[in-house]
Amino acid sequence: MNRIQKFFTKIKGLLVHRFFQVLLFLILGLFAYGLMFSNVKPEKVQVELFKPAEQTIRSIKTVEDTYKTEQEKEEISKQVADVYTLKKEYAKNKVDLISSIFDSAIEVNKETDPERDKKEEGKEDKKEPIKTDAQKVSILKEKLTDEVNRNIEDSVFLALVQADEDELEIAKDSTITAVNNVMSSRIAASDVENAKKKVVEELGYMSINSDMKKASNSLARTAIIQNVFFDKDKTEEQRRKAVESVEPIRILQGQIIVEENQLVDRDVYRQLELAGFLSTESTIYPYIGLLLFILLTFGAFYYFFSFSISKRDNKYNQLLIFSLVFILSMATMKTVSVLADLKNSNLEYIFPGAMAAMLIKILLNDKLAVSMIILLGSYGTIIFNGDTPGNLDFSMGLYIIFGGLAAIIILSRPNFKSKVLIAGLLMSLINMAFVFSLIFIMDGHYTKMEYLYYAAAAIGSGVGSAVLTMGLLPFFEAGFGILSSMKLIELSNPNHPLLRKILIEAPGTYHHSVMVANLAESACEAIGSNGLLARVGSYYHDIGKTKRPHFFIENQMNEENPHDRLQPETSRDIIIAHAVDGGEMLRSHKIPKEIVDIAEQHHGTTLLKFFYHKAKKQDDTTVEACYRYPGPRAKMKEVAVIGIADSVEAAVRSMQHPTPEKIEELVSFIIQDRIQDGQFDECDITMRELSIVKHSLCESLNGIFHSRIEYPEPDKLGQKVKE
Repeated sequence: MNRIQKFFTKIKGLLVHRFFQVLLFLILGLFAYGLMFSNVKPEKVQVELFKPAEQTIRSIKTVEDTYKTEQEKEEISKQVADVYTLKKEYAKNKVDLISSIFDSAIEVNKETDPERDKKEEGKEDKKEPIKTDAQKVSILKEKLTDEVNRNIEDSVFLALVQADEDELEIAKDSTITAVNNVMSSRIAASDVENAKKKVVEELGYMSINSDMKKASNSLARTAIIQNVFFDKDKTEEQRRKAVESVEPIRILQGQIIVEENQLVDRDVYRQLELAGFLSTESTIYPYIGLLLFILLTFGAFYYFFSFSISKRDNKYNQLLIFSLVFILSMATMKTVSVLADLKNSNLEYIFPGAMAAMLIKILLNDKLAVSMIILLGSYGTIIFNGDTPGNLDFSMGLYIIFGGLAAIIILSRPNFKSKVLIAGLLMSLINMAFVFSLIFIMDGHYTKMEYLYYAAAAIGSGVGSAVLTMGLLPFFEAGFGILSSMKLIELSNPNHPLLRKILIEAPGTYHHSVMVANLAESACEAIGSNGLLARVGSYYHDIGKTKRPHFFIENQMNEENPHDRLQPETSRDIIIAHAVDGGEMLRSHKIPKEIVDIAEQHHGTTLLKFFYHKAKKQDDTTVEACYRYPGPRAKMKEVAVIGIADSVEAAVRSMQHPTPEKIEELVSFIIQDRIQDGQFDECDITMRELSIVKHSLCESLNGIFHSRIEYPEPDKLGQKVKE
């Protein structure tokens, strides 16, 4: 074990105690707080009225500019036109008045008609006939009100009493029509005179005598009055609605209040005061907010690691790896943000955010990878805020989260764990698409060079994430003894010294191992276990046979079986030794522990039945326990499956004519025998999973040992050809 492994082993030993677990999370929290402290620290600015600003100042919060809002409301209120209401009843009243005047004149004329007096001769109490126009005018005025009499000239009354009934009817109809037409339209105070002219024009076509026409004109002009009046209530209502529709004018968070070297006038000074830049009071709220945010996030992770992960060794490994990747990612993030601020550019898009997701995905699991990328994205909104307190760069947070999730999805595809660089190239394309989507959504106007810059940053982020992942993986694997997918693929290379040793020294064992690998991988993938681990473990599970290859039947090429000449005890020791020898050989070559466990545990504590029964025949006192493998029994599902596949492959290969029915019966027997023998008691494999394993093994074996066409013997074949 190297020094790095020893160091981390000591730390894992400390993490057994809850005190050190809490201490680790406190250290991580303090580390994150220290990195983000400057991003929430209230900014102190030096500005003086009517002097140029020394720096560009952005608002740290959104505040309402009440002064400008009130100004806007006053301006909008002034723009609302006065509301005038049309009094429609005025037209009816004037029409009724004109009609009444003419009707009264007609009545007076009838009452003073001389012909009527002649018809009434001989009647008692006959009145004296009225014949003078003055008397008629007087009678007409008595029928009307004083107000009407004051507004109408005597010449009009005189013309009315002098006209006959037909003329009065014509004048009445024409005057009423003209007045009604004119009074139906809107007449403001300034339009009254024009309206009077208009009514006179409409009466100009009457075919009556001139005196009567003048009288009609005079009556019509008198009837035309203002019918549109200022409505104070409606005007106030319209102004109130207009004022209410005014949106408050705000100084938005992140908005530039004053640019560098811009003159600070009274309006700018007032906005700076509103935004709180001129306040001399210090505030601790940003620090408290950051502290609460960190406590919430790390409190959630502490709960997860304390109560959601059951395996102790695995828990502490995961906790340490998670912590190291977090520290590394946060330090990289802060470095990129500082460089971006110094160069005043969008360099933050080159941040390799997917690196953390890829490392956690490969080294640990998807759940922790997603958690890590969400945590980094949340902290990224603060770190990449341009050192403007209160600002949160949500676009950068989304960029980190989206890129990390894409990396997790890409690496979930088969064989992509071994192709991290290809995954990084795909990530570059996805990052570029996401950056451009943000740019287009914000409708930013950029030059071609700026677009190229963004594209280059996105590509750098994806490729950089892949390169860093590939570079850091060996250190994590060495430090924590982790068997990653990349390490497994490296071990599966046929040119590996141990695999070449098996192939050269024990070719039959090599072929057997490859067959077991095919069977075990399919079965493990069927139950959701690590198929790649099962395949690679199967390659090495019988490495111990290379010490005495010819004592194992698969390597005996038409040779005499040496066990026929040996005592059962000797044969037992040779056969059992291959598991122990295999473990020692793998350890000496620094092969990962999981592969060593497979070599030592794949037989568990099963019984060497053949040699046990052989010894039993020679000596009835033979103890069964002496003919069992030393174990230990399978601890992992992969080991259990490999053990079953190992026995099944050897048994089926020894069958003369394997059929699907015979294969299924044999597989069932081997699995039941191991269950009854307690070989799975220390493994968390379930009966349902064993059933799936059985089905998978039968399918694979039927594909390997399918029935073939029986070809004729060479002599018979030659005879048929001749015929």
